[in-house]
Amino acid sequence: MLHAKKTQQDITTQLGSGSILPLIVRLSIPAVIAQLITFLYNIVDRMYVSRIENSGMDALAALGIVLPITLIIQAFANLVGLGGAPRAGIKLGEGDHPEANRIFNTAFSLLVLLGIFIGVVTFLFSREIVTLFGCPQSAIEFAVSYLKIYACGTVFVMLAQGLNPFILTQGYSMFAMSSVLLGAFINILLDPIFIFSLHMGVRGSSLATVISQLCSCVCVILFFLTKKSIFHFRIPEMRLSHERCLGILSLGITPFVMTITECAIQVVFNINLNRATEGNKDYTAALTVMLSALQLISLPLNGLGNGVQPFVSYNYGKGDTYRLKKGITYVTVIAFVFCISIWSFSLMMPELYTHLFSASESVTAIVKEYCPLFLMGSIMFFVQMTLQNVNIALGQAKLALILAVTRKVIILIPLCFLLTHYLGFKGVYLSEGIADLVAGIITAIAIFSSFPRIFRKREEALRK
Repeated sequence: MLHAKKTQQDITTQLGSGSILPLIVRLSIPAVIAQLITFLYNIVDRMYVSRIENSGMDALAALGIVLPITLIIQAFANLVGLGGAPRAGIKLGEGDHPEANRIFNTAFSLLVLLGIFIGVVTFLFSREIVTLFGCPQSAIEFAVSYLKIYACGTVFVMLAQGLNPFILTQGYSMFAMSSVLLGAFINILLDPIFIFSLHMGVRGSSLATVISQLCSCVCVILFFLTKKSIFHFRIPEMRLSHERCLGILSLGITPFVMTITECAIQVVFNINLNRATEGNKDYTAALTVMLSALQLISLPLNGLGNGVQPFVSYNYGKGDTYRLKKGITYVTVIAFVFCISIWSFSLMMPELYTHLFSASESVTAIVKEYCPLFLMGSIMFFVQMTLQNVNIALGQAKLALILAVTRKVIILIPLCFLLTHYLGFKGVYLSEGIADLVAGIITAIAIFSSFPRIFRKREEALRK
């Protein structure tokens, strides 16, 4: 037990005194890899589904519809996990470990209750949901089949994703990555067995995903039962305190809104594509391919922001603005270089994505022509994904929320309807690129100008 406490102390001490750049790299790489792994097994799902005999493109279009729905479910996990973990991290920096543990247990209760509620609603109204999300008629049955099975595993998804940030905030980035890696490995292993060997089709893909999330969930929960974890399950602390719930949700609302708006715009895309192309599934399938390219750019950058969260929250709680400023500078440079590299790759070889999905010639032609327009604004994702997460780690929910709403709700959704009205389906693809570029510039100005004020207020608060 003494050894365990010493290990915990050593880890938290490193957050506050270790060499900054090596520490950031050590924390970030596993988080980035975890995001890439998530991207990989989502891609593998779509690759296998696109190869279903006689119905591959319908099945792929169905997954394109289901994707924003599953992202909404995951958004609720982020609402709790990415809201609670920074709060707990700040308390660790302040030296208040008991309160940090109470925040953790409150988050656990919220995840379980939300998981049960969302799972039941999704299962009962799956057909209505996919119809609302603009599913083409030919793909509805595939989408419903996938969603009903996925709904049964919602609690596992919530706990696996919502508790993982609490592992990361303790500095155990490798373990956090390992839980994701385990789920990905099982998903990739089971996909061909369920889809093809057992002839389950789309239902097999969904079942493989649920089982993989169950395994990740068990792995994460077992971590908190070990002595090396700072956070432990305490039944009396699982009571839903109004104050703690409000604190978690007020900070978690930003990543929640960011994910919800991503889903909302995908619905807007699907509706406008259906209207402009009279339900031609090739354009929906092409959108699915281009969204995969967008994910390849955004998810690792999001992982970088999540990876540095323990460092940022701990040093903010401690009041060490020197380490914060230096750390944020390193993160900005790393994120920018990474973003430029992946963005350039995606622009130069968009046809690579179509090969992964065994896309038809018509889908490939659409992607090759419009992917550069669709991705042109993602060059600013180093700000939108990484530094927005840094802002959340500092406990600055209000600015991050305003920027999240600005990007998609204020700019992209009206722009999509406007451009589609004048340009047809081309307007759908063009609106994403223009909106991301404009929103990225606004976000950069807002975030970089906010940092001096945040640091100054923290220093003043600690002097009082």
